[in-house]
Amino acid sequence: MITGAQLRAARALFGIDQRELAQRSGLSLPTIHRMESSDGVVRGNVDSLMKLVDALGAAGIELIAEGAASQSGGRGVRLRT
Repeated sequence: MITGAQLRAARALFGIDQRELAQRSGLSLPTIHRMESSDGVVRGNVDSLMKLVDALGAAGIELIAEGAASQSGGRGVRLRT
């Protein structure tokens, strides 16, 4: 699961705008905008979410689930509760 805040942070960490993320993931710009505007967990069809996660993964972005440890080294962002 990915949250809107996590998606915005991942995109900022990678240094790209919504338009570039849309192109890299094969999704529309309005879809990316809607996902990032989500309050909490991003909702969407599984195919769209997988495209998004795959595009971020290809860019070297590791999504860390709540309470999970990072599996690899590198820089990252985590919001504490």
